[in-house]
Amino acid sequence: MDYTLRPAAMSIPTALIGIAILSCLMSVAVLGSLFRAQVPGIRHWCVASGLLAVTAALLLLPRRDIVVLGASILLVVGAFLALQGFRRFFDLRSSAAWEYGALGAILAGLVYWIYVSPDVDARVAMVSGFLGYVRFAIAWVVQRYRPAGRPKYSYHFVSISAVLGGVVHAARCAVYGFGLAHATTFLEETPLNIAFLGMATLTAPCLAVGMVMLAHDRLAERMERLATIDDLTGVFGRRAFIARAEALFELAKAARSKLSIAILDIDNFKGINDRYGHAAGDQALAHVALTISREIRQTDVLGRIGGEEFALLLPMTGKEEAARLTNRLRAIVAASVSRVPAGEVACTLSAGVEEFGAGDTVALVMARADTALYAAKANGRNCVMLAGLSQPSDDVVASVPD
Repeated sequence: MDYTLRPAAMSIPTALIGIAILSCLMSVAVLGSLFRAQVPGIRHWCVASGLLAVTAALLLLPRRDIVVLGASILLVVGAFLALQGFRRFFDLRSSAAWEYGALGAILAGLVYWIYVSPDVDARVAMVSGFLGYVRFAIAWVVQRYRPAGRPKYSYHFVSISAVLGGVVHAARCAVYGFGLAHATTFLEETPLNIAFLGMATLTAPCLAVGMVMLAHDRLAERMERLATIDDLTGVFGRRAFIARAEALFELAKAARSKLSIAILDIDNFKGINDRYGHAAGDQALAHVALTISREIRQTDVLGRIGGEEFALLLPMTGKEEAARLTNRLRAIVAASVSRVPAGEVACTLSAGVEEFGAGDTVALVMARADTALYAAKANGRNCVMLAGLSQPSDDVVASVPD
């Protein structure tokens, strides 16, 4: 083997390797700063970037057999960890059994073609083939499991970076595997090797940047969910519900269709908290929200707009029909119980129902429905009241507790 030291002047491969080290270390720093965010896969990405930095650093040392073996193993393991990170990011199984078998075969091949029957071409083809597989697998996972409704740019960026890297490694595998080029030493300074190393140095940092972009997209998704979904009940929060109401109202006006709203409040909720504790009260809120969510129509929209107050949008539904549907929900909730450590908690609902008119605003309609809700409370609770009426209508059967 050729163990001759290189001249002191920096060669092109050395410069490219230095760039790779810096980019990998930057990736480690950025990804490491996101550990506390607990994004799935991010620890795998961070370790993979760290291993690639060590790999690149080893390539700056004299090319002894043990250095070549260590760098090759770290390169393969780092790439595989990156793939596992992407799978974990999308909540997939991190690896297949045959992939571990392939890693074992690569290790055996490296030892054989370094110590038993030295063959640089075979080693390059084998390692490049595996790296190409990893890159193409990353691209496929990202595109196949990209979440619907999320901005596409970061996912496409990762996929394109991975595909470009896969093409580079696949081409290198083919060139050396089919004997189109030959190497006598590892990373011999030939135009072809410089071209391959340059492309790999370009695509690897892009893929690392893509990892950071995906992590930030996941954090943005969490923040958007916190701003949209009520964490306790799993239904829309007040701001998101009103935004949805305004959008549905505009659609209803354009289509000249009906739209109604019901505002529902849990009766004597303070008594539940006082008797069973606030944890039981939270469980009762979640129980009511889940019970209603299971029974409403697919087109209906449920939101939590206050402490124990919910609102329900009923598209293509007039006031009277909305009152009947709401009364059905009231009866279902009244017949159900929430089981807590201290016993069973039964909840009842009072509700006010109103229909949107052409000259209305969401705020005005909600105010009228809220007035009807207070009328239902004054009428004895556990009933549904239409806006503008002082008693439940004949079409809505009230159930007043003893």
